[in-house]
Amino acid sequence: MLETSPFSFVKLPLRPAEFAPQLGPTVVIAPHPDDESLGCGGLLALLCQARVPVMAILVTDGTMSHPNSQKYPPAARRHLREAEFEAALVALGILKAPHYLGLPDGNVPTAGAAGFEEAAEQLRIYISQFSPTTIVAPWRRDPHPDHRATSQLVRAALAQLAAPPRLLEYVVWAWERAAPPDLPQPGEVEGWCLDITSVLDQKQQAIAAHRSQLTNLIDDDPTGFQLSPAMLAHFAQPFEVYLEVKSESNSALL
Repeated sequence: MLETSPFSFVKLPLRPAEFAPQLGPTVVIAPHPDDESLGCGGLLALLCQARVPVMAILVTDGTMSHPNSQKYPPAARRHLREAEFEAALVALGILKAPHYLGLPDGNVPTAGAAGFEEAAEQLRIYISQFSPTTIVAPWRRDPHPDHRATSQLVRAALAQLAAPPRLLEYVVWAWERAAPPDLPQPGEVEGWCLDITSVLDQKQQAIAAHRSQLTNLIDDDPTGFQLSPAMLAHFAQPFEVYLEVKSESNSALL
């Protein structure tokens, strides 16, 4: 996050861990395997600790992290990353089997694009089956195209529900890459931090489950992605950031 920005994640008010169970049954929506652990792993662990039901939905197949690997062709990469996703969920205490949209990594459809309406409808079905009171999804302007497209899918799906659940948005790439227009604007959201000190170790275990994103497990693609130490440091902090839109006027599919 740019230090010169008038908006600062670290200056948001801190809510205690005891706030988490008030969110009730929760669905977490992750664009890629690891976003659930990085962006909101602490919250998910706190919910599970309080025996609040949690269900996870993975949007993409995760295969573009190492697109040139021969040892792990696309089907194997997808299997590996889904296995890591499931291991991370277990580390956080989520035992319910996740749902998979299986959209192409790096090419999640945006509003108006081919496949968008169908994906939003499938997402609506998954959400309706669980009947959550809260949805946790990526910040709508998080600086990654799949994150932004996922946010559009989520909001399109929720718009079709008679009684949409509460929507909380977490940040991942905004810590590192956000330009001023990507950050919340004055009056747009209510932002707050959640104290996750008591479950920080559990969150780190969940992040560590994503070995393909942290190590040379896939070692035959020099262009392959790995999370940098600087990026990981943001998610070793004893708090997580959540943003909640304050008015419907700000809920357009931006």
